[in-house]
Amino acid sequence: MADTKQVDADAGAETPAASGAKAAAKADAKAERVAARLARRIGAFAKDHGGAEGQIAYIGERGARIVLVGEDGGWGDLVAPSMDVARQAVEKSGITVHEDFDGEFAAKVRTGPYEWSRMAGIQVGGPRNT
Repeated sequence: MADTKQVDADAGAETPAASGAKAAAKADAKAERVAARLARRIGAFAKDHGGAEGQIAYIGERGARIVLVGEDGGWGDLVAPSMDVARQAVEKSGITVHEDFDGEFAAKVRTGPYEWSRMAGIQVGGPRNT
């Protein structure tokens, strides 16, 4: 007869704690990559607009919106998957971050005809999206 060995089925299995730690490390690494990518985009915006300032706003399950205002009055925004990732991105980019979008910060935004037609278009008979 052949020799047989009993194998412990649990011997090589990961514990739930180790599995959870691996998943958390993987999620942290992904968040770090996303923050680095957003920081590069913020840096590019700042370079194109002579510098930039920003504000982070929570937008629910979707994450957080990073509103950017350039020194030249140009503006834009980015969406991060979470408030933490948004904070990491603006920290890495080195821009000034405001708590609120008001006062002197909001006054820096320069809008053009497109924005005015989109903001008031329906009220003043502008184009409608139907």
